[in-house]
Amino acid sequence: MEASNQSSVTEFVLLGLSAHPKLEKTFFVLILSMYLVILLGNGVLILVTVSDSHLHTPMYFFLGNLSFLDICYTTSSVPLVLDGFLNPRKTIRFSACAVQMFLSFAMGATECVLLGMMAFDRYMAICNPLRYSMVMRKTVYVSMAASSWLAGGANSLVQISLAVQLPFCGDNVINHFICEILAVLKLACADISISVVSMGVANVIFLGVPVLFIFVSYIFILTTILRIPSVEGRKKAFSTCSAHLTVVVIFYGTILFMYGKPKSKDPLGADKQELADKLISLFYGLLTPMLNPIIYSLRNKDVKAAVKNLVVQKHSTQ
Repeated sequence: MEASNQSSVTEFVLLGLSAHPKLEKTFFVLILSMYLVILLGNGVLILVTVSDSHLHTPMYFFLGNLSFLDICYTTSSVPLVLDGFLNPRKTIRFSACAVQMFLSFAMGATECVLLGMMAFDRYMAICNPLRYSMVMRKTVYVSMAASSWLAGGANSLVQISLAVQLPFCGDNVINHFICEILAVLKLACADISISVVSMGVANVIFLGVPVLFIFVSYIFILTTILRIPSVEGRKKAFSTCSAHLTVVVIFYGTILFMYGKPKSKDPLGADKQELADKLISLFYGLLTPMLNPIIYSLRNKDVKAAVKNLVVQKHSTQ
């Protein structure tokens, strides 16, 4: 399956769980179940935010975008993972690999920016309620969401363009379930320092800046909430941003866990460490999209009421 050193690589082999075939069927069922939950939960959220007029506000518009983004993000990789569990020939064309990397990278960067935009929305709603309707006009919040998508797409286009221009003329085995960009770059038979530096800058812009912005926003939000004299008023104010804060903690917490955990120094445990890293990376991509609709449904009375009304309307039409 491997290309020769003299010819250019036209396809990649995705290693996945090839070394652990007994686990493939178990993980196929588990990941398929999680994917269906993601499609159902986020699909319902999109439906209620579009159909219920009470939810035609900036906060729920961003939430609808987040749900659509999570569906796109998981769909860019999960079908490939599931196919790899069933298909003994785990290969992917170079062009298909590039498209999959572009979509995954774009969705991840877009979500980082979108979470920052949602933090600004909560800041305006709690810290400047009198100016909220004037500042967060429809043209403004639609433009904010659109700029998140454009920024994520542009960043991905730059990173993937740099990656696909590299020569791949040797090993074509990707030690992952999908075309993960770092795993692909390791296979290039040329200097990858430009791609590495570019990704480092992108991480600062799309991870560091939004985190800092969200952190500062919530300092002002919490300060404002603590100044509210009544306990009931503080609870009501905090409830409007608790779901977003929970999603942010899960999203960035899993990233920190993935990339901040120490590597095993035991050479005998290298294979187990490698398998664990791949599985953590895989489930990280599924955990946040699966939990987002659950968090927003459980912690938001408006969403629960909209879902209930949707169910009632469906039964009444039958």
